[in-house]
Amino acid sequence: MILHELIDYQTLRLIWWVLLGVLLIGFAVTDGYDMGVGMLLPFLGRDDVERRVMINSVGPVWEGNQVWFILGGGAIFAAWPPLYAVSFSGFYLAMFVVLAALILRPVAFKYRSKREEPGWRAVWDGALFISGFVPVLIFGVAVGNVLQGVPFRLDDDLRSFYTGSFFGLLNPFALLCGLLSVAMLAMHGAGWLVLKTQGAVAARARAVGSVAALLTIALFVLGGMVLYLWVDGYRVLGAQDMAGPSNPLYKQVAVQAGAWFDNYRAYPLLLLAPLLGVVGAGLAFIGLRGRWEGLALLASGASIVGVIGTVGVSMFPFILPSSIDPRSSLTVWDSSSSHQTLFIMLVVTLILLPIVLAYTAWVHRILWGKVDEAALRREDGHFY
Repeated sequence: MILHELIDYQTLRLIWWVLLGVLLIGFAVTDGYDMGVGMLLPFLGRDDVERRVMINSVGPVWEGNQVWFILGGGAIFAAWPPLYAVSFSGFYLAMFVVLAALILRPVAFKYRSKREEPGWRAVWDGALFISGFVPVLIFGVAVGNVLQGVPFRLDDDLRSFYTGSFFGLLNPFALLCGLLSVAMLAMHGAGWLVLKTQGAVAARARAVGSVAALLTIALFVLGGMVLYLWVDGYRVLGAQDMAGPSNPLYKQVAVQAGAWFDNYRAYPLLLLAPLLGVVGAGLAFIGLRGRWEGLALLASGASIVGVIGTVGVSMFPFILPSSIDPRSSLTVWDSSSSHQTLFIMLVVTLILLPIVLAYTAWVHRILWGKVDEAALRREDGHFY
């Protein structure tokens, strides 16, 4: 027996769909509070010391948290080549804006304290805000567009042709999803600040985070209602060969109202995903108002898992539907790499992913504790 045949092709495809979700959730949960803190920086930090407290709360961990973003992009490239080709070429300008915003963050961290002039530091504080707000908004807008279908088609040689535009992405439903993303990660960033800071910054974080938690619930529920009532979903017609060749054109797809809710009708247990999104945000609100710091952060992270999980469960087996040629839509069963490639990557992932998890846990454990404002004033140690 050839080694990679130890796991059948269908199972490997499903495993990699789950792993892609894990990597995206890992990025949203870890780097999410970094971006959330960046978004909140101009609003919660009233003077330079308070803003430095906020920056130093994520200073030791933000670089490591970006590993999840790199892993997610690498997984898409290696495990789902058609998805990588269509999404990164079609959303090229949006991706460029995201990367430009993310590049601002390390520059802002390193240069902000090089000079003490208020104007100089205000510029880099603005850069940190942009590096948090812009990617979060665009990621949410992208998800909203994926749920509606992306304007691309495949020709007989499987070459992709994207017919959309950057401003076409900014439609009402996509912007609603973008606002949900902003509210959700503002809630998460506030939960982190409550855990890592004290005094006035923590008090303001509790207030803003509480509002963000309520907005997360409201926007998530509203988004679900809009999706059910006005956004058509996608449904594969007939049986699809789950171990067949990676050729999306071998299937037929219908665009029908309510199709994104088929999986919930077939498997009611999947309703736990949207329930987790709502309950997690509700518990985050309770934790913030009740000063239960650990609960606030864990619950906001759980809400992120629920919201992202809801999107994945709703769309399965689709990973990128096409609005202009539904037959070209990419699914879990027809857009993956080869059987052998998926197996080799799984072996490598099983070795390296625990190392990433262990390193992340170790860094957070070693650098745990609240940021000391008095130490910042004394310049006692190395701080941003």
